[in-house]
Amino acid sequence: MKSVLRSIGAGALALALVLSTSASAQVGKGLVDFNSAPEKELSGLPNMTPAIVKAIVAARPYPTIVPLNAMLTQQGLTEPQRTELYRRAFVHVNLNTGTGDEILLIPGAGKRMAHEFDEYRPWRNWAHFDKEIGKYVDQKEVERLKQYVFIPINLNTAADDVFLTIPGVGPKMVHEFNEYRPWKSQAHFEKEIGKYVDQKEVARLWRYMVIQ
Repeated sequence: MKSVLRSIGAGALALALVLSTSASAQVGKGLVDFNSAPEKELSGLPNMTPAIVKAIVAARPYPTIVPLNAMLTQQGLTEPQRTELYRRAFVHVNLNTGTGDEILLIPGAGKRMAHEFDEYRPWRNWAHFDKEIGKYVDQKEVERLKQYVFIPINLNTAADDVFLTIPGVGPKMVHEFNEYRPWKSQAHFEKEIGKYVDQKEVARLWRYMVIQ
């Protein structure tokens, strides 16, 4: 009987670990990130021209999708063209602070989903997102929406696999994130990470972070 219980306990633990891991990724995957994608990748997106690509890169990083959307409008892209583009590329929305204007630029989100994103704040992890947004749409749509959003990453406790969900972040930067713990402030982050990348890249990385 004890061996059976041990087996059951081990199975439950393994399941819990799997569920924990699946819920830990904090930045949605699947879309090109406007802030970190190379010019060649941007050039392959719908409705891109060399001039538009150059303009996108010159103004990076974008704090949200809203100023990028304004720039693309000025560049002459129509709303249908921008929507087509946003099905392939985006600037992730912070689930805990993103505005309605940001969320409404997610193709197919609409005012109802903007309300639900706000309703369940603060978001903690993907399991929380699956549970609450899954009340309104099927799992396929939940997964599609995840591509557009992120839950702020705690610099002082996040695991390496969580940091690696940030577009453009590799093992070397993860090492630096761990090296300077405990993080005390944004200024501390800017000082230490600024030793390795320029201030534009520091700003891009910081938008994914929170210190708790």
